[in-house]
Amino acid sequence: MAGTVDGEQKVLAAAQQIVKSLNSSKNVNTDDMILLFSTIDTRLSNFSDLMLTSSTASAGAPVSSSSFVFSSPSGVGFGAVDDSSSSRASMDPRFQAAEQLILRWDSNGGGLDGDFSNEDYLAAVDEIIQLTEDLSVEPSSSVDGGTVEGDVMDRAENALQLAMSRLEDEFRHILIRNTAPLDPDRLHGSMIRLSSLSTSNSGEGISEIPDFDSATMGSGTTSFGDHDDTSSGRYNRHLRGPSISGDEVALDLIHPDAILELKEIADRMIRAGYEKECCQVYSSVRRDVFDECMSILGVEKFSIEEVQRIEWKSLDEKMKKWITAVKIVVRILLTAEKSLCEEIFAGSDLIKEVCFIETAKGCVMQLLNFGEAVAIAKRSSEKLFRILDMYDALSNVLPDLQGLFNDEEAGEMICSEAKGVLDGLGVAAIGTLVEFESAVQGETSRRPIQNGEIHPLTRYVMNYVKLLVDYSGTLNVLLENMKETSETENSKVNERDNTELESSSPVALRMLSLIKSLESNLEEKSRMYEDGGLQYVFLMNNILYIVQKIKDSELRNLLGDNWIRRRRGQIRQYATSYLRASWSKVLSCLKDEGIGGGSSNASKVVLKDRFKNFNACFEDIYRIQTAWKVPDAQLRDELRISISEKLIPAYRSFMGRFGSHLESGRNAGKYIKYTSEDLENYLSHLFEGVPLILHHLRRKSS
Repeated sequence: MAGTVDGEQKVLAAAQQIVKSLNSSKNVNTDDMILLFSTIDTRLSNFSDLMLTSSTASAGAPVSSSSFVFSSPSGVGFGAVDDSSSSRASMDPRFQAAEQLILRWDSNGGGLDGDFSNEDYLAAVDEIIQLTEDLSVEPSSSVDGGTVEGDVMDRAENALQLAMSRLEDEFRHILIRNTAPLDPDRLHGSMIRLSSLSTSNSGEGISEIPDFDSATMGSGTTSFGDHDDTSSGRYNRHLRGPSISGDEVALDLIHPDAILELKEIADRMIRAGYEKECCQVYSSVRRDVFDECMSILGVEKFSIEEVQRIEWKSLDEKMKKWITAVKIVVRILLTAEKSLCEEIFAGSDLIKEVCFIETAKGCVMQLLNFGEAVAIAKRSSEKLFRILDMYDALSNVLPDLQGLFNDEEAGEMICSEAKGVLDGLGVAAIGTLVEFESAVQGETSRRPIQNGEIHPLTRYVMNYVKLLVDYSGTLNVLLENMKETSETENSKVNERDNTELESSSPVALRMLSLIKSLESNLEEKSRMYEDGGLQYVFLMNNILYIVQKIKDSELRNLLGDNWIRRRRGQIRQYATSYLRASWSKVLSCLKDEGIGGGSSNASKVVLKDRFKNFNACFEDIYRIQTAWKVPDAQLRDELRISISEKLIPAYRSFMGRFGSHLESGRNAGKYIKYTSEDLENYLSHLFEGVPLILHHLRRKSS
């Protein structure tokens, strides 16, 4: 009995010491308190057992077989008490050992303060989880007005909550520590390899479009750049993207050993009902990685209003980066991320889908928001090729996107948003093309081009059209949805072109209509020249330029050889009209009418006037038309030959009939200045764009 009193006094003293310590401590660690009280609970249990054993033995009774002492691997003893006065936890050494191990975890150091391994800790977590699962299906039993299993469940849930909190921290730590660095070289190196395995419209050659002095037409854009094919990697872990042309694109995301650790933690958190916390940790860490990737790719976060305020040169660069980013994000990053989720959360189809969506939707929506802003922004001709590139990029990855987001309602929303942005880009592209055609037809610059050369509008439009042909497949798909297409194009092309319309594609009809609008505008511009001959030189130069651009590109397949032949015939008609407008007056000086009879009795006075008028007309034409410019060498030679065939025989015949009447007289050289050979030589100076003068020249004496 004295031993019992002495024991009680010791317990009381220990309790008083605990109270004193708690009152004097300003910063009490919760984990330390739990550990302390757990130890006190054990010691009290042990003390109670000892008291019971001692009192029973002193009375001569045997020791109960249900009373024992269990030593955990760390040497901490867990006592068991009689079923009638203690919980199941006190009787289950596995639970007590697991609970003790969880309480001893050093959350600050990231490990245990003893000789335990991570596997031991996970085994302890498994034990606690199993206990909570067992208790959740067993009926409760009351002892002295309380619930035994309820007390056990409270202790188990407290231990489990602490374990999940620490596993959550460890899950985050492993994710951050083992994420492979994604630098620009790795991302762009992957993109270059991806691009080498697939084909896409790059817009190369758009720099051929010159600046055009019109607010409607805008200026040309710059050609696309490329990145060096360099890459670096920290790990050998390869998560494969979709197969492209029989090959694959790989990107390292995370260390393979870390994936196994993450999976083990995720399995336990999901089993314990902490899947939400696990998903939140994973998504938050991986979203940060994706944000970094977007920054590396040069994709910034803009509102629609901000995008619409960006000046074109800067916007063009951002559109190019967007095109690259869409391919990298969907084909490489998201595909790899999907595989990563499937490995880590293999135990739950729902969680792996939710984690992937929560991780990926932010960067996808960022890309889609930019695409939407471009689609609804003010239209201008220089944007069309970039918009078509954006349309093609998004269209190409849309099936991949739909395959990645195929289960959840949120995934369906993302795919629906992507389809809406794609449609918006298509509408913007066709709308821009229609507005471009209207701008071509209505361009009203009133300053004639010096020397009758090719108009900048012609160069701009034909280079523009030539590049559009590269997008024929895309444009055909988009134009087929336009009900007014056939009516619009049929009204603008002439009857001879109409004969081929039935077999023409939508893009061919649009090109015909656009070129017809250009030709109509050029006819209007030709009337600004006062000189009739220059009008036709201007038309010949511009129509020939159109024909050459069509003949030397894929436009030929769209418009056909018959269209080219008709335009060449039109050029010949312009050449005939030029000869009539420029040389009729000169040739009229070489006619016999009005000279006064035959060659034998021709009036010298009239002959002198005729030669003087011829010389003056020829010299005037020479001065003017040497300044005219015919850039095409073949057309230039053909015009000179045509002039020579008309002029030289007429001059030689006139000289043969009437030259002798003046050659024998005084000052013959004043009237007969040139031989036929002189004239033919001077004709070779025409259309070079350099004005020359002949008034100081005289015919050489024979």
